[in-house]
Amino acid sequence: MKTILCYGDSITWGSDAETGGRHAFEDRWPNVLQARLGPGVHVVADGLRGRTTGYDEHLAACDRNGVRILPTSLYTHAPLDLVILMLGSNDMKPAIAGTALAAMQGMRRLVEIVRLNATRDGSGEPPAVLIVAPPPLSETADPEFAAMFAGGVEQSRMIAGFYADLADAEGCGFFDAGSVAQTTPLDGVHLDAANTRAIGKGLEPIARMMLGL
Repeated sequence: MKTILCYGDSITWGSDAETGGRHAFEDRWPNVLQARLGPGVHVVADGLRGRTTGYDEHLAACDRNGVRILPTSLYTHAPLDLVILMLGSNDMKPAIAGTALAAMQGMRRLVEIVRLNATRDGSGEPPAVLIVAPPPLSETADPEFAAMFAGGVEQSRMIAGFYADLADAEGCGFFDAGSVAQTTPLDGVHLDAANTRAIGKGLEPIARMMLGL
């Protein structure tokens, strides 16, 4: 049995911009990936709304700093064969970081944690890492989201390039979710059901390759 940890934010959690709730279980991208990979692979979804790569949001009701929580998640779900990291959208909030460069720096630290964190699970090698660039933000007429992510649309379009270079430098896999999915203009950040399903479908070939399936 191979195990994949999907570590992300509201896109991984399955936020539905139309309802304010959560997409159906079968529409969330980690579950789509699970269904396509079959019973020989266990896909764990660890998605938290508002999670950043490595930055604090002091008004949040929970700890959204991905760097601080990742070691706990690695310990909880070990042993792991592949860790899929898809974060960076929330870093685009100017009150948090506001730049694609900051997202890349946070993602680099997440990769380091996966590689260096001792999970004490008896495995000899750290899991493989797949860096996923989230779909870029889009313009929205929602006044709160537009203000919350002011300047983020342009910066978010640069994340894929930064992440691709990081993956190349660190020997990680890379996938640009923006190549298969688009954010909805309802809030400019989240995905409709069809687009979140598309991410799960798009990730299947590279996940198979990285797992040796």
